[in-house]
Amino acid sequence: MPIIIPENLPAADILAQENIFVMNEYRALHQDIRPLKIAILNLMPIKTVTETQLLRMLSNFPIQIEIDLLTTETYQSKHTPAEHLKTFYKTFSDIKHLKYDGMIITGAPVEKMRFGDVAYWKELKEIMDYTVENVTSTFHICWAAQAALYHHYGIHNYLLPEKMFGVFKHRINNPRCELMRGLDDEVFIPHSRHTEVHRGEIEKVPELEILLESDEAGVALVISRDGRQVFAMGHSEYDAYTLKEEYERDLRKGEKINIPRHYFIDDDPSKEVIVNWRSHGSLIFTNWLNYYVYQLTPYDLYADSK
Repeated sequence: MPIIIPENLPAADILAQENIFVMNEYRALHQDIRPLKIAILNLMPIKTVTETQLLRMLSNFPIQIEIDLLTTETYQSKHTPAEHLKTFYKTFSDIKHLKYDGMIITGAPVEKMRFGDVAYWKELKEIMDYTVENVTSTFHICWAAQAALYHHYGIHNYLLPEKMFGVFKHRINNPRCELMRGLDDEVFIPHSRHTEVHRGEIEKVPELEILLESDEAGVALVISRDGRQVFAMGHSEYDAYTLKEEYERDLRKGEKINIPRHYFIDDDPSKEVIVNWRSHGSLIFTNWLNYYVYQLTPYDLYADSK
């Protein structure tokens, strides 16, 4: 089944060229199926790129998915055209009276800042509190995962001596967890971050379980035992050349940046990249949608409030 997206969203053409089935809202209204309602709070600077990456990850699910794209009110993106935001995005004020089957909160390039110094931190805390009662399951990515672990459980993040940058091999700690179903023994995930969370602090919280970790990249995937919160430190949604583009961008800016590890053939940036994470990422998102959203969400999201 397709993913339902707004008319004329630029991601639609890209996904169609990749033979991914998308459906516009008009066609969806003529099918007698209750789609899953998923909100995506997009905190990334170039929102069109992140939209496409996440829609691609959600597109293989057999149930219709209806997407609401969200942006912050307290901070205006400088890298996405205002007209795009006005046309395709809503704010928390627009949707806070609604309920969702699932929500994705993306990463953001603010890792080196203290949480309280982030311009939209107060707004983000309000949204994270809202998800506890109004969203069946929330998937946090990279900085958002660290922010949510801090907000909900008081777990701190720590600055790394150098950027965790590359594609890393991870082991599964609990293969019986539904989020891990169908994954290989070795799971590859891209990382691009300046901070980390510590295993010891997470282990002190009985409501949390570490599902994936790496000898090089550390803790990579954490879940609350009720399945309502998922915290992903990496970027399973990344395209083949996202790390390459980040690497070349930082070089142009004159920043100190290492070659992304385990990414280029022979770790040589003049050679092609090795894409070994795409199927793992797709399966993680599909498992999340199936076992923690679709299987658990009520048919009537508003039944408790009637």
